[in-house]
This record gives sequence, structure tokens and C-alpha cells, in this order.
Amino acid sequence: MTSILNSLSRTILAGFVLLAAILLIFANHSYMATPEWLLFLLRWSHILFGVMWLGLLWYFNAVQIPSMPLIPDEQKPAISKVIAPRALLWFRYAALGTVVTGLLVAIFAGYAHQAFTLQPAFRAIGLGMWIALFMAFNVWFVIWPNQKRALGIVPAEPAVKAASARRAMLVSRLNTILSIPMLYLMSAQSHGGL
Repeated sequence: MTSILNSLSRTILAGFVLLAAILLIFANHSYMATPEWLLFLLRWSHILFGVMWLGLLWYFNAVQIPSMPLIPDEQKPAISKVIAPRALLWFRYAALGTVVTGLLVAIFAGYAHQAFTLQPAFRAIGLGMWIALFMAFNVWFVIWPNQKRALGIVPAEPAVKAASARRAMLVSRLNTILSIPMLYLMSAQSHGGL
């Protein structure tokens, strides 16, 4: 068991193997052969990516950013050169996975047009989708380019690095604000909360 838990890839694989065993033993196998189950699988994937994305967003804003002033200068390179780039990689691709699976769900479930045009019966999910797309845009086209400069992944003058770090932080905080109504709206669609 220790060899599984000592490796992230083996840990994740073990989670999927455990899920497969549970499905093999307990699932309705005739349901699993239907298009409805494939749509459910997309929804589950959307949630899995979303948890990863928003978990990292909240980690950055609730843990890493507030902790940086408390870390001695000689220890900060461990964060900026090792931890932050890896966390930002997972962050970016979790955002991408969330958006792609969410769009696929909307398309295959047949409500993408109604949601994007904010038609009354799909207004909650539509607003949530627009907010999530804006957040994902921020991740890829504002936060990430600024973080590359701030972390020294791409060369920049010290003043540019500082300004980039601040801009990345502010936009990350904006995404944190947006995550609250976005999650509410996503949940409200199927539970009548709007």
C-alpha cells in the first residue's frame, strides 16, 4: 500500500481502480451501456476537474498567497521555482478540463444554445457557464502569462515581475469571488435555486 501512496500517479490510478471495482460489483450494468450513463460520466468528469480547479484556486488564495510574506527569503525559491509552477500546471489544465467537459455535457444534453443565450429555463446554468468561461480565460490569458513573469519562467525586469505578481494575484482573487456565484448557479439549475 505504501508504494501506491508514495506515488501520485499510482494513487490516482488506485482511485480509478477502486471506482471500477465498485462499479463492477454494484452498478446497474444495463444502465452503463446507455447514452444516459455516458452523459453522467461526462458530468462526473466535469465535477472531478472542477473540484481540482477550484481547490487549487482556493489553495492559492487561502494558503499560498497569505503565507508568502511569512516565508524567509532564502526559502521562497522552493515555492516560486518548484511548488508554484507545478500547481499552476495542474490549475491550468484542470480549468481546461472543466470547461471542455462542461461544454460537452451542455452539447450532449441538448441545452448549450439555451444556456448560452440565457433562456429562462436555463438561465442559472447559462450564467454559471459564462462566469466559468470568463474565469478560465483569466487563468490562461491573464494569470498564467503574469505568473510566468513573476516566477521567472520568462525573463522580466524586477519591476515587471512585481507588477505581474500583483496582477496575477488580483485576477486570481477576482476568480475566487466569481467562483462563489458560479458554483451556486451550477447547483441552482437542477435544484431550482434561481
